[in-house]
Order: sequence, then structure tokens, then C-alpha cells
Amino acid sequence: MSNTNMSVPTMAEMAAKGENPEVLFWVGCAGSFDDRYKKVTIAFIKILEKVGISYAVLGEEETCTGDPARRAGNEFLFQMQAMANIQVLDGYGVKKIVTACPHCFNTLKNEYPDLGGNYEVIHHSTFLQQLINEGKVTMKGGGEFKGKKITYHDSCYLGRANNVYEAPREVLQALDAELVEMKRCRTKGLCCGAGGAQMFKDAEKGNKEINIERTEEALATGANIIASACPFCMTMMRDGVKTKEKEESVEVLDIAELIAKNEGL
Repeated sequence: MSNTNMSVPTMAEMAAKGENPEVLFWVGCAGSFDDRYKKVTIAFIKILEKVGISYAVLGEEETCTGDPARRAGNEFLFQMQAMANIQVLDGYGVKKIVTACPHCFNTLKNEYPDLGGNYEVIHHSTFLQQLINEGKVTMKGGGEFKGKKITYHDSCYLGRANNVYEAPREVLQALDAELVEMKRCRTKGLCCGAGGAQMFKDAEKGNKEINIERTEEALATGANIIASACPFCMTMMRDGVKTKEKEESVEVLDIAELIAKNEGL
């Protein structure tokens, strides 16, 4: 994040001043280290700054939630990572967490309570929808996306695992664009191919990569933009678009980037 000239407050800095932010922004591994997803982190922070929400990040005190370890079968490592994070979060008295990663969202929300970590956890799609509904983010009509077609890919951990289907769509419908659905969407959505720690290993033998199948479905809608709300999904869909040699005509963007662009941030 050093190349962005942004000053992002950490929980440690806030605590030193005796302040407690309204939300902790959980950046996640992808948002911290993946060059493409860092742009999503920056877009979301710009939105938080614009609407004047008091937030902070853990910075170097944030470590992996343990999701990949648990999905890959290393329960011991998961519990070690989770307990370490819970200790840090509780040390700062964190109550409300917002994250742009459905994997972090699902783990923090549904799996940390078993280990004593209880927080209000919101995915950034729901958070953005709330900001729009409250009039804190006022969407400009006739903006950059007027006349464009957008299709939204449901993340497994957002959709089927947590029933978050409408929030990202409501965010997209606030743009002056046409939302076109893939045949397999919502409860019948198809995985991008990265879940279950598949992101970190070679594919098994088969006839076709899942992300190619899913990209073909997205391209069939005629959309200019494939919207996602997950770093894993974004990587898989971008790889699919590259494989199909459609990078010139089809963009893969996170919903936070779409809002930030529309607002001229």
C-alpha cells in the first residue's frame, strides 16, 4: 500500500490515541499482497474516506484467518491462526469487522465463534449497499457505466454459504448500467474453480477447467464487465477472460471498484 500515498490508520495508532474506530477493515491476504486485489483495497478505502466512516486496519498485526489451512485439511494450523487473530481482535475490543473477501468473511463470521471470537462481520457488498441505501454514497446517473452490460458472478462463500445474493446486485443496479444474469446464478451459481483451497494446487484430471466453463457463461451474456466480490473469483475469471483472449473487450472488476469509478474516486 506504500505506493498509493494513502495514510491508512492502524488499530495500534488509534488505541495509542485512546480512540476506537467504528469498523475494523479486515484486508485479507489477497487485499494485502495480490497486486490486482490491492486495487480493490484502495477503492474500498477511498469510499470509506469519502463517506467519513471511522475505520482502521490491523496492519502487520493481521495474519491469515486460517481459511485455506482448514479447507486443505490442516485443522491444527487453522486453530493456531484463528486463536492468534482472536487474541489480537479482543485485545483491541473489536466489535464490527468489514472485509472484501468472502473467505475471510465466512471464517470470521461463522467459524471464529466456536473458538470464542464473536464479532459483527459484514462483507463489503452488504456494507456498500447500506451506504447507498442511507444516501451516504449517491450514485451518479449517466456515469462511466451508462449503456454497459454487467454480469455478476456469485462467490460460493457469499452466496450459497451465507445467502448474500441481493446486496451485490443492488449495488450494481445503482449504477446506470444493465445487469444481465448468467444462466447459473444465485442459489444455482457455479463455483469459479478456486474454492476448497483449489486455488493453491494443480487441477485434477478432467475435460475442462471450471473457470473456463464459468467464463464462457459470463461471455455468453454479452456483458462488457464481469463483476465479482471475491479475490479468488476475480483471479479465476480474469484468467478465463485471458484464455479466451477477450481482455480488450471484457473487464473483470470488483463491486467496490465500480462504485469508486462511478464516483470519480
